Amino acid sequence: MKKILMMLSLFTLVLAACSSKDNGKEKPAKLVVSTWGFADDFFRPEVYEPFEKKHNVEIVVDSGNNADRLNKVRQANSDVDVIYLSDYYAQQGIDEGLFEKVDHSKIPNIDNIYDKAKAPNGAEYGPAYTIAQFGIAYNPDELSKPITSWKDLWSKDMAGKITIPSITSTTGPMFLDAASKVSGSEEFNEDKAFDQMKKIMPNAVKEYGQTSEFVNMFSQGEIAAGPIMEMYFGDLQEAVPNAKFISPEEGGYAVMNTVNIVKAGDQKELAGEFMNYILSKEVQEKSAKAKVDSPVNTEVKLSETEAKGLTYGDDVIDSLRVLDMKFVNENSKQWIDRWNRELTH
Repeated sequence: MKKILMMLSLFTLVLAACSSKDNGKEKPAKLVVSTWGFADDFFRPEVYEPFEKKHNVEIVVDSGNNADRLNKVRQANSDVDVIYLSDYYAQQGIDEGLFEKVDHSKIPNIDNIYDKAKAPNGAEYGPAYTIAQFGIAYNPDELSKPITSWKDLWSKDMAGKITIPSITSTTGPMFLDAASKVSGSEEFNEDKAFDQMKKIMPNAVKEYGQTSEFVNMFSQGEIAAGPIMEMYFGDLQEAVPNAKFISPEEGGYAVMNTVNIVKAGDQKELAGEFMNYILSKEVQEKSAKAKVDSPVNTEVKLSETEAKGLTYGDDVIDSLRVLDMKFVNENSKQWIDRWNRELTH
C-alpha cells in the first residue's frame, strides 16, 4: 500500500511538472494590462507580441475608459498587473493606495524621458509614457482673425462659435486654470476663474464631455473653435483641411498618460519589465511614427513630417503647463458642485 501511495505521489508530481510546460517549454506567464483599447491593431503586433516572445508571457488586455477600469481595481474585480491612466485618475489610485511604489533605479529607461514625464504623480510612482498637449483648434475660414491666446476665446467675436470642456472631463480643470490666467491671476484663483467662466458661457454652444462631440460639431460647422487635445487634431483636419492648432501664448497644458503597477497584481517584476519596455526608444519611436502616441523618450528623433500632429520636441514640452493633480483631486468635487450651481442652466 505504501509503495502504491509513493507511486501515486510521484505520478502527481510528474503531471504537475508537465502541466507547467507546453511541448517541452515553460507555459507563458500571464500579464494583464489595463488600457483604453484604442489602436489595438498597432499595439498587438508592434508592442505586445515582441514583449511576449522575449519574456515568454501572454499579455491579456483589459480595456475601457479611465473611470471604469480604475473602479475594477478598486473593487478587486480584475487581476490587472499594469494600468494605463491619465494623470488625473492615476492620482486617485495613488491616494487610495492601489498602486505599488516604483523603484526608478530598476526602470533605466526613465532616465531617457522628459523631466516632466518622469514623475507626474510623485517620484515614488509610475512615469508618463506619452504627453499630449491641450491647446486650441480653430477654423480660420470662419473667423475674422487668427487665435493666438486663451483670452481670444472670450472675445465677443466668438459668440455662438465655440465649445468648452465640461468640468468633469479630463481637460475641464485645465480650462478652469486657463480662465484663472485670463483673469490676470498668476496663481490659480478659484473665484476669479469662475467669474471668468461666467463671461465665456454666452460664447459657448455647449460643453463637451467626449472629444468626439467636439469633432462632430467642428466637422458640421456648428462651432469654429475651442480647446482640445492636439492628439485629436488629425480628426478635425480630415473634415476641415484648413483647420489650425495652436499652443496659446500663455502656454498649453500637458495631458499625461501614465503607467503604474497594481498592488494587487501577482506579476510585479514582469510589470516593471513591461514599464521599462514601453519607455524604450524602440517602442516610443514605433508609436510616434504610427501617430499613435507622442514620444517622451528624448532619444527619439522625428522628421518634420513624422512629428506633425504630435506633441514633440524640447521647446514644446518645456512650454507646457502642468497641473498639480493632487490639488485637482482634492478640489474637484467642490469645483463640480460650484460649476453646476453657477454655470449650468
